[in-house]
Amino acid sequence: MAKKVRQNPVETKEAAFEFPEFDERKFVTKEFELTGALVLASLMAVVLGAVSWVATSSHLPWYVPFPIGLIVLALSPTVIGRFRSRSDLYTKSDWAGLLALVFFGWIAVWFVLVDVIA
Repeated sequence: MAKKVRQNPVETKEAAFEFPEFDERKFVTKEFELTGALVLASLMAVVLGAVSWVATSSHLPWYVPFPIGLIVLALSPTVIGRFRSRSDLYTKSDWAGLLALVFFGWIAVWFVLVDVIA
């Protein structure tokens, strides 16, 4: 079977692809804003892990601190939104990353404190 002859884009009158204008100020602003939110989410995870460890070391069953952690996890976007003035720049994936950081950081700190100190 014969190959089709490629047409020159100039001859077909198709517009050539051009990269959009890169807004450096917006990019840097969002990255600095996300850095602050990551620090805040990390602090929330450490504090929540410590609170869960205190509840566990008080000989409460595991199902007492776990719902507390889930409630704080559900409220963390509200808390981050209150402390970070430009949180409207965040995308869904940014929020998902922050929630994952809080959840897995909380579980990690809680388990490490239970294994090391208790």
